[in-house]
Amino acid sequence: MFTGFTEETIKFFLDIRFHNEISFYKAHEDEYRAHVKEPFYQFIDSMAETMLSIAPDMETRPAKCLARIRRDTRFTKDKSPFRDHLWLLFRRGGEARETCVTYWFELGADRLVWGLGFWGYNRPAMDALRRRMTEKPQEVRKVLRQCGIPDDTLHIFGDAYQRMKPPPGMPVDLAMLYPLKEIYIQRVNIPFEVCYQRELTDMVAKDFLRLKPLYLLLRSCADEGMAQLDA
Repeated sequence: MFTGFTEETIKFFLDIRFHNEISFYKAHEDEYRAHVKEPFYQFIDSMAETMLSIAPDMETRPAKCLARIRRDTRFTKDKSPFRDHLWLLFRRGGEARETCVTYWFELGADRLVWGLGFWGYNRPAMDALRRRMTEKPQEVRKVLRQCGIPDDTLHIFGDAYQRMKPPPGMPVDLAMLYPLKEIYIQRVNIPFEVCYQRELTDMVAKDFLRLKPLYLLLRSCADEGMAQLDA
């Protein structure tokens, strides 16, 4: 049962940041398993019922949801072998990250965030969403109203194409989203100390359920985008 992350969790993240070496990790691997991996697994297990109520094909197995502490350094200039933070993803089982719609949660020594969106740029899915905005604007606006976004707790983010302009007459709330290369909604203004509390899962579950209409819309757009590619 998840009872909150601990000071030892944060201490491990700080230690690995300043001693980012294989020898240090091997000497402290038991601490990683006890104070980082295990509470993350408990968090995922505590969230499983909520995630399956959003979509029954959601992957909820902890080993499949939690990122690895060891980094893949083959294609990056940063050769640090370990992460000083961790994230977990809830997405459709068996789906590649590049095409998925994902709920995520991330914790580090100086970060506590969660949200929903595409994993990076997904042009086919975003093009499908743009078609919805153009052809069925009220459908998209209804989803935004159902989720109550954006507000002072959940903000909409995403890089935008500088030269892409919305169609004339598009409602302002959709026109702001139309040129995005990606879209993700992230919880903001989170008191960091909540990570130490059992109620953290209640807060995250409440936000994830609130965003279910948007998840279903983005999921539909992602499937439409893949179908266009396969046609």
